[in-house]
Amino acid sequence: MTDLSALALTCSLTPSPATSSSDLLARQLLDELAQHGVSTSSVRVVDHDVRPGVAVDMGAGDAWPALYEKVLAADILVLSTPIWLGHPSSIAQRVLERLNGDSETDEGGRPRIFDKVALIGVVGNEDGAHKVTADLGQGLNDVGFTLPAQGATYWVGEAMGSTDYQDLEEVPEAVASTTATAARNAAHLARLLRGSAYPPVG
Repeated sequence: MTDLSALALTCSLTPSPATSSSDLLARQLLDELAQHGVSTSSVRVVDHDVRPGVAVDMGAGDAWPALYEKVLAADILVLSTPIWLGHPSSIAQRVLERLNGDSETDEGGRPRIFDKVALIGVVGNEDGAHKVTADLGQGLNDVGFTLPAQGATYWVGEAMGSTDYQDLEEVPEAVASTTATAARNAAHLARLLRGSAYPPVG
């Protein structure tokens, strides 16, 4: 039964239609979510003119308002990023900044992101997956998302190496298992929050 929905925001620096390891990992998370009755969709953020700022709408030409409506419509957000210079991509940071720009609340006085679940995917050819996961997790939690137990999956290649995640002949068992666990827990948590929302303010 498909009663939940998930949106992946892939924060690759590589525009479509070129292949992307971050996009691949995001789609693998979505495929696992689909096994638990979750309908899925995906957006590569760099393909859209998301303006810098900390508001929902930064004016004419800003693509974020339409993307944010998709975020609000989904039960689960998948945020996937490469590691660049030991940090999340600049696109991922921009997404967090724009998510932080929503000051509206629901009828219970709660941020509109409350009761939504977030998952994290990280890929790179250098160390830093745990740091990047921590950075994204803190930001997502700050704006109101709930992260499930083991709600992140990652792959990191050899330091200074040239092999990307998308170059692998098969998904490493550890990555596949972690991705499956993250998706399973996210679907479970999203259903719990659907049935029993966080209490209203006051």
